[in-house]
Amino acid sequence: METKYPEIEAHIIGEDGNAFSVLGIVKRALTRGGVSSAEVDAFMNEAMSGDYNHLLRTCSEWVVVC
Repeated sequence: METKYPEIEAHIIGEDGNAFSVLGIVKRALTRGGVSSAEVDAFMNEAMSGDYNHLLRTCSEWVVVC
């Protein structure tokens, strides 16, 4: 599995693990990393299209989760 934006890190380990918190952390990381709003919207739509495990998988497909 390749990470779409390997230069962007999202520090979610040890943070509040609820879905909305994880989404916010990754969304902010993408925005700070210079990702376009259309791409951020695509991430959000994909991440929210399934269950919690799907959310976590999607996050790690888009950014480096640490």
